[in-house]
Formats: sequence, structure tokens, C-alpha cells
Amino acid sequence: MTDPTRAATGGGWAGPLAAIVLLQIAAAFLLQLLPVLAPMLAGRYGWPESAIGYLMAGTMASAIFCLSASSPFVRGLGPVRAVQAGLVIGGAGAALLWLPFWFAPIAAAVLMGIAYGPSTPAGGEVLQRFAPRRHRSLMFSLKQAGVPAGGVAAGILLPPIAERAGWDAAVAVALAVLLAAVLLAQPFRARADAGRDPHARRGVSVFLTLRNLKLPLQALRGGRDLFPLACIGGGLGLCQGTLNAFLVTYLVAGLQVDLRIAGATFAAMQAGGVAGRLLLGWLADRLGSGVAVIRLAAVGSVFAMLAFALAEPDWPRWALLGLGCFAGAAVAGWNGVHLAEVAERAPAGRVGEASAGAAILTFCGFILGPAALATILSASGGFAAGLVALATVPAAALVASLVWLPLSRRPAPPGRHRG
Repeated sequence: MTDPTRAATGGGWAGPLAAIVLLQIAAAFLLQLLPVLAPMLAGRYGWPESAIGYLMAGTMASAIFCLSASSPFVRGLGPVRAVQAGLVIGGAGAALLWLPFWFAPIAAAVLMGIAYGPSTPAGGEVLQRFAPRRHRSLMFSLKQAGVPAGGVAAGILLPPIAERAGWDAAVAVALAVLLAAVLLAQPFRARADAGRDPHARRGVSVFLTLRNLKLPLQALRGGRDLFPLACIGGGLGLCQGTLNAFLVTYLVAGLQVDLRIAGATFAAMQAGGVAGRLLLGWLADRLGSGVAVIRLAAVGSVFAMLAFALAEPDWPRWALLGLGCFAGAAVAGWNGVHLAEVAERAPAGRVGEASAGAAILTFCGFILGPAALATILSASGGFAAGLVALATVPAAALVASLVWLPLSRRPAPPGRHRG
């Protein structure tokens, strides 16, 4: 009898992986549009520094809703087409930023969150079908490396363009990036989406049913230790979401760093995230344990938050860039390993739903972190105090992993023996 997984991957995995990574990069680039331009929000809309925290919380809330409802969407359109459609919606949101009205960034934040939503379950479906089993963590980490890679591009490109040519030009560049990604992924779409169900119902009435909205979280109850694993991801996601949302604003408003240097530090953090995801994915495959790597990332996250809290205005540029690199590897390097662990433990045939459920809890951390720091700033607590307070959350995630996740090695794939 033919192995369906082998049949699905018989034509090679590079093309579908390339398509989903490219679209992931574009979705992440769009997601970082507001944070990297956040210092300009005050001048354009007359808003306080804390506004970006609430905007990003709104973005991730809409992403959570889309994650909850996206299963029929991904199943019916196919994973690549679903992400392409999401990027078109996000592009419409970004175009609203050309309007000089206060509601424009709010509506844009919501639509950008919707755009980001399908990327996680869609990526899980593609990689579960195509990724070689012995390199599973590395392949998931490679796909997730697209998130900070998009942040690198946003941090390097958008602040200089905004400073020289203005806000509108930066938005135009973002739209061009989205369009290019959608078109470049198209040649690989048919193969990656070959398993879609063309008869799946995709109407609004299907998306908004209580049964559909509950599917991702229900999937977490059907696998081994899936729910505590997902909750730990939420704790680690809090640091990632906080630094993604506030780093540029913190450096510019809190430490009086030039916007271009702040953007470069943001890009360094995202580059560290790329390297960290690949390194930690490789390490998890070598150790045969994603849990050990997740614990290592929790320790690094605590140190990264405390290091930024101790940063001073007179620190040299190389120190800020180095800290940004380390912070990216620490607070973002764990995502691919985490999703690989989720896919490994997911009930049969429910990888997409379980990936979405885990991402929902991770995104809850993305909401709570920026919102908490914004609240601390509004109460005049200061950036440093807020970062120290939030460093307790990955410390708690580390303790939770020690209590609820046993440190066991994955079984070797068929035909391969560990020495």
C-alpha cells in the first residue's frame, strides 16, 4: 500500500517549503509595519508613546480570532492560497494608513492581524506533509525564521524610507513587498494546495459557528501534554510580543536613540531571531528533545528582558546591536521548535487545528505583553520597570515546563537508529 505522506512528498519538499516561508516573511513584514514606524505615530496622529502597545494588542486579538475561525478557510482554499488571501486583506489595511484620520491605524491594525492569522495553521499543514521527518524541528524552525526575517526587512527598509520620503512612501514599499510575495509564491501553489477540499463550506456562517471557533482549542485536549505546552508558549510569547511592539519606541523615546539606529537594532533583533530559530531547531533535532530547547529559550528570555531594562543612553551602537541580536535569538528562537513539538503531539489529522490552538495561546502572550507594558507606562512606571516586571513571566514558564513537561526524547524515524 502507498504511504500517503510519501506520495505527498514524492515530488520534493523544497518548492512548497519555499512558498510558505516566503509568504510567512511577507506576513511578518506587514505585522511589523506599525511597530517600526511607531515613533512617527505621535506626530501624525497626536497619540502618546503607549499607543503602539494597544494597537499591537488589537492586531494580535484579530489574529487570534482569525486563527480560531480559519480551519475551514485553509482546508477549502489550500494553505498557500489561504495565506495569499490573508495578505491581500492585510494590504487593504496597510493602504488605510495613507488616510490622515485617527481611525486609520486602528482599522489597519485589525486587518493586519486578520492577514497574519492563516500563516501558522497553513504552515503546519504544509510542513507536516512535506518536511523530512528526521529534520522536522529544523524545517519548522526554518519556516518560523520567516517571522523575524520579515522583521529584519521592515527594520532595515522602512525607517530610513519614512525619514527621507515620508510615511506614505514607507506604506507604498510595504504594499509592494506584499504583492511581490503573493506573485512569487504562485508557481508553487498548485502542489502545496493539492490536498485541499474544494467542497468544504467557506461561508461566513461556517467561520462564525461556535463549533468551528472551538476546534483549535479542542485539538489541544487530544494530544499528549499539548495544553501545558501551548500555555508555556504563551508565556514565552509575552516577551517576544513586548519587544516587537516597543523596542523602537523604547530606544527613541526612552533612551533618545536616533530612529535609524533604533530601526537597525530592531533589525538586529529580528536577525538574531532568524539565526536563533535555525540554531535551536538544529539543536532540538540533535538532542531529540524540543522541551530542553524550550527551557533554554526561557532562561535566555529572562536575561534579555533584564538586559534591555539596564540599557543606558550612552551605550555604543555595537552594544545595542549585539543585545538586539541576543534578544532575538532568546525571545523568538523557540517558535519553530515549539510548533514542531505541537505537530508531533497533535491528534492524527488535526495538525492544523492543534497548530492554530497553540498559536492562539502564544498570541495571547503577544497581546498581554504590549498591553501590560502600555499600562505600566500610562501609570508612569517607566520602560525599565515594565521590562523587569514582565521578565517574571518567562521565569514562570520555565518552572511550568519543569513541572508539567517531562524531558523525553523523540522516537527515531523508521530506518534510523540513534547512536
